[in-house]
Order: sequence, then C-alpha cells, then structure tokens
Amino acid sequence: MTSTAPSITRRACLAALLATLPVTHALADSAWPSKPIRLIVPAPAGGASDMIARTIAESLRQDLKQTVIVENKPGAGGIIAVETMLGSRDGYTFVLSPNSLVTEGPHSYKFRFDPFKDLAPVAEVASVPLVLVADPKLPVKNVADMVTYVKARPGKISYASYSPGTLSHIKGMQFNKAAGLDMEHVGYKGSPPALTDVMGGQIQFMFDGMGTALPLFKTGKVRALAVTSPERSPFMPDVPTLAEAGYPNLSQIMGTTVWSTPDIPADVRNRLQQELLKAVASASVKSQLAALGMDAGKPKQSMNELADFLKRENERTGQALRAMNYQP
Repeated sequence: MTSTAPSITRRACLAALLATLPVTHALADSAWPSKPIRLIVPAPAGGASDMIARTIAESLRQDLKQTVIVENKPGAGGIIAVETMLGSRDGYTFVLSPNSLVTEGPHSYKFRFDPFKDLAPVAEVASVPLVLVADPKLPVKNVADMVTYVKARPGKISYASYSPGTLSHIKGMQFNKAAGLDMEHVGYKGSPPALTDVMGGQIQFMFDGMGTALPLFKTGKVRALAVTSPERSPFMPDVPTLAEAGYPNLSQIMGTTVWSTPDIPADVRNRLQQELLKAVASASVKSQLAALGMDAGKPKQSMNELADFLKRENERTGQALRAMNYQP
C-alpha cells in the first residue's frame, strides 16, 4: 500500500513557503494596479493632508482607471497610519503624510518601525508654509502684539498643534524660546478640532498649515499673524513672514509625501512615482492645491534625493530639539 502522506506534506510545505514570499512575487504576475489602491492619511477628514490626498486620489483614479480609497487614521504622530500599511504589504496600500512623519515624529514617539528602513518615500506631492494664527477676538494684530500680550499673562496662554511632535508643535516651541514666552502646548488629533478651539477662544494661538487656515482667515474666523515661508505667500500677501517679524531662523516649509514599503517591486514604485508626479504637474491638481494655499510637489526630484532630503531634515530637527532640551 502506497502512502500519500509525503506528497501532502510537500504540498503543505510549498503552500507555506509561498505564503511567506515577499510582496514582490505576489505582484510579479499581475499588471499593477489590478485592484483598488488605498491611501492611508494620518489625519482626520477635513484636514490639510486629507484634502491633498483626495485631490491626488481623484487624479490617480482618472489616469489609472482604478479605484483609489482615502482612509483616515489620525493620531500618534502617524504611527497608526504607518502600521496599517506595514500590516498590509500588498503593494496597494500607501501612506500620504506630512514629512513630519519621519522628520519630527521619531523625536517624539517610540516607533515600532524604523522610519528610514521600513518606509520608502515615493514622491513629494505638495508643500506649504505654516501660518501663525490667533483668536480674532484678541487685541493682537501682529507678532509684536502677540509677544507683548503673552508676556503680560505669564502661565495663562496656550498654543495648539494639530498633533504632538509635528512641525505645528515644534514651531510653537521654537517660537516660545526665540521670543522668551511660556505658552503651554495643547496637542490635538488634526487641525479641525484645534482650529475650532482657537476660534472659540479656548486656545489663543496655533501654527497651522496654510490649507486649513486659509479659508478661516478669508472669512475672518482666525487672524493670521505671520507665515513660516521665506517669502510672503501669494495666498496671504498682506501677512508678513516670521523673518520680517524678527525671527528668520524659524522659516520653514512643510512638505507632504507618499510612502510605500521598501519591499514592493521597483517597477510598481516607479509607476506610482510617475503617476503621482504626473498628477501634481497637471493644471487641474495645481489649481486645486493652489485653492488650498499649497504648492505642487517637486517633479524633478528622484526617490533617492527625496530620501536624502528627509534624513537631513530629521537631523536638523533633532539638533533644534536638543538645543531646546526637548522632552517628549
């Protein structure tokens, strides 16, 4: 009598082996994209990152003839969003996030992943300055007024950030030190709830992204005191820069990037990069981003150049935080 156990065992072993193969093999025999793409955003609906993601997603849908789903996973400095992608590793799940995910987050959060080994930047899709905004009911018209107002109320003034450990938080810390202030930080899960409290008077000030601050500025719901770009923004031409206000070392632009896992095939990453850069170069996406107060990404930047830039920004942030004796 012949036993069939060995062949069953061989089949089982083969199945187990195939199940452990990297995503490269899973994608090798199929034309990408053959199923819906997921863009995971570490911010709530209505925030700047969410608006960028939905703008990019619509362009990708049209060009790739494939569904692109935007999923919001806010909180924890982007950790939740990244771990969602790392848990999939299917070549169809990506993260769209401000660059603070890897430039600021690692200095404030204990990641269970290495942001420079487990994440691979594909393309920077947008850039935007931050705006120092204030509750419009305050007797504060400019940065000098703000400094005077805060110093007259020691220990009583707060500033919001759209998430602890992000540029919104760090810029407030840097301004505190540069101006000799003692504002208390209050972190939120995204810009919308933080701005709601600024408008309501529960929080007095905030460094927010142009995308979410601009419409509220236009309707008088917040007052813009300064922008962090080296030059005045064409979207707020009457609002001075922090450099003009006497704080040139606080100038900084915030980028937004799409990341993949590093183990997906090079041809898939290259295709995604091409499609993303094609999207941000289009007149439609540029106009939609401009309506949000944002500039499109850098079409001539390679993935290696982007990765090197993000590492330098991470080091720059670390130096700044150490100079302030920052403790997360």
